[in-house]
Amino acid sequence: MSKKDSELQGLIHLIMDATVGVTDLVESMHKQVIQPPFLPTTTLQKAITKIAGITYNNIRWSTLFVGKNLHKIVSKLTPVIGNLKASDKKEIILSVLNGVIGDYLEEKENPLKITMQFRNQAKAFIIDKKSIEQTYSKINGKILLMVHGSCMSDIQWTHKNHNHGKTIAKDLQKTAVFLNYNSGKHVSTNGKEFSQQLEKLVTKWPVPITELTIIAHSMGGLVTRSAIYYGEQQKNNWTKLLNKVVYLGTPHHGSHVERTGNYLDIILAETPYLKPFAKLAKIRSAGVTDLRYGNLVDEDWLHKDRFELKKDTRQHIPLSKNINFYSIAAVTGKETDALSKQIFGDTLVDVKSALGQHKNPNKNLSFKKENCWIAYQNNHLDLLNNPKIVNKLKEWLA
Repeated sequence: MSKKDSELQGLIHLIMDATVGVTDLVESMHKQVIQPPFLPTTTLQKAITKIAGITYNNIRWSTLFVGKNLHKIVSKLTPVIGNLKASDKKEIILSVLNGVIGDYLEEKENPLKITMQFRNQAKAFIIDKKSIEQTYSKINGKILLMVHGSCMSDIQWTHKNHNHGKTIAKDLQKTAVFLNYNSGKHVSTNGKEFSQQLEKLVTKWPVPITELTIIAHSMGGLVTRSAIYYGEQQKNNWTKLLNKVVYLGTPHHGSHVERTGNYLDIILAETPYLKPFAKLAKIRSAGVTDLRYGNLVDEDWLHKDRFELKKDTRQHIPLSKNINFYSIAAVTGKETDALSKQIFGDTLVDVKSALGQHKNPNKNLSFKKENCWIAYQNNHLDLLNNPKIVNKLKEWLA
């Protein structure tokens, strides 16, 4: 079976599961309307609900039946599918899908799931000396590793015809390597895998490595911090080579947007008639809910209901003392605006979270003052192409 056939089957599986899920939602809503909460139920209402239940079960079974038979049609569609070419649009759709339900795709072993890999020019390469040498026309011992954010992929480092990785690698004579990963999985799961993959990369790199630098955007910063933590725990060689890390809009202490989403879960679940829709609010991946407070390690989520309204109980993971860390935060407003207009930062991550500042002094990440910078009149995605940010990166990484 070709990769495209496999992806189509994965999409069929997803449609089947989604249809059954929506059927569950509609049935729950039906029960809420026919049998209002806190009111006595009549014999007629019970009869209507019972008949409706049979109908909903038929929908579920027919959905699964049709879905299974669709697999037989896939082979007949192969000539048509063969004419479709991989495109940036397709990559973006897959990265968003994985960001929203990537943990589900992984659990179901759905072919649409993204597998972690190192890439160059949007093409993955095998981690061995020969493959790396074939991937790069010029290669040196200065590796610049780019780690994307939530619901994104490596190709989205190119924003408004600019790519930080390519520009800096060219101007500072480094070899750019782009990580692509399933951002719907737990941050710690990606962190551990990233650490393992990076250990293989530095071991198989064709020339002696003299410098390893990471630039991470948004969630990518959390995945990087998690990888550093697990890499140092395992005493991996790559952590000894890593000398600089730059975070762009990373929610070190979480995102107020996800915390708002969590409150939405509670409101919907506790309100009659709206309760069935709480299922929709919970269609958020493990990776997204990790953004609530900035989870980094397994202990932050193991044996816990990730949709439960609770305080920040994550472990404090300080920055390593053996690495130089830098952080850039964005603010949509002007520097002269009142503080109240700057509080929400780039609309997704507030300034204090991006700079690692916490109301509890013991949880401050304590970036050096000269290693922090605020980009005013920029949103979360502007961090990927602002010329002033490029200059600041070059200044820090030169």
